Amino acid sequence: MSDPRRRVVVTGRIPVDGIDMLEAEHDVWAWDSSDPISRDELLQRVAGADAIVALLTERIDGELLDAAGPQLRVVANVAVGYNNIDVPACRERGVIATNTPGVLTDATADIAMALILMSTRRLQEGERVIRSGQPWQWGMFYMLGTAIQGRRLGIVGMGQIGAALARRAKAFGMTIAYSNRRAIADDLAAELACVRMDLDEMLATSDVVSLHCPYSPETHHLIGAVELAAMRSSAYLINTARGPVVDEAALANALANGQIAGAGLDVFENEPTVHPQLLELDNVVLIPHLGSATVETRTAMATLAAANVLAVLRGEPAPTPIST
Repeated sequence: MSDPRRRVVVTGRIPVDGIDMLEAEHDVWAWDSSDPISRDELLQRVAGADAIVALLTERIDGELLDAAGPQLRVVANVAVGYNNIDVPACRERGVIATNTPGVLTDATADIAMALILMSTRRLQEGERVIRSGQPWQWGMFYMLGTAIQGRRLGIVGMGQIGAALARRAKAFGMTIAYSNRRAIADDLAAELACVRMDLDEMLATSDVVSLHCPYSPETHHLIGAVELAAMRSSAYLINTARGPVVDEAALANALANGQIAGAGLDVFENEPTVHPQLLELDNVVLIPHLGSATVETRTAMATLAAANVLAVLRGEPAPTPIST
């Protein structure tokens, strides 16, 4: 006898491959607008759900879990980060929370490397010159950037994405340092020829600092005014982790005052709002959370989230449960 069909609520648009997987076994209701679902409607729609597939734009907290009801068994986040999910609240209610690690590693590392190159070579400034119609002419000293060969990349959080970026940066001739709660495996450290430092030392000695740590209360404003002041005036800050890891106002001031040379941001503290001072500065690259934005990666994220839901509803272990 086949398992009964359950009710699955998908809080936003995801690639059809994920929807098809879910609909093959269960009844699916999915929000189908490019605008985020309103909180009130979401609270109504989750009532009676056995599973929720959530996007990072939706807050999954005790209120929403209770609105769903006691039959809710799994919340599958279509993201590797899960600061939008109250994991303890899920655990208290016996709800399994999952995420999508691994499948977006290369795409996000590519974006981080792109931001390093854009920032250090001033590509965003050059593109704006062409598009604005400003007169320009090649010259020996026109719009000079900074080479990255032989420079130190400091990585905050040497997980899968941090290591993938390190491989790319090493291929570009950079040396690698990292700051992590635990030392990485010896074979990986040997492959990357990297050294572990405490955060203060790494900030003071790196030419580029790239953030890849998860967001939590401990990492909120991990990079603030004090940390930015500790960096070299010639250094660049890259953030593809989560916006609130950086104090955006402090960063804007540091960039405006020349405390650091530049920055590249894919994520923002109050997304999609960007600190207005950042919008006025030429020495910062701003892109709209594109870290996992490839067709292949977003499809893999959706199908992994669906696989988590299907496994839990079958009574099987989730492939990628959130363990913290």
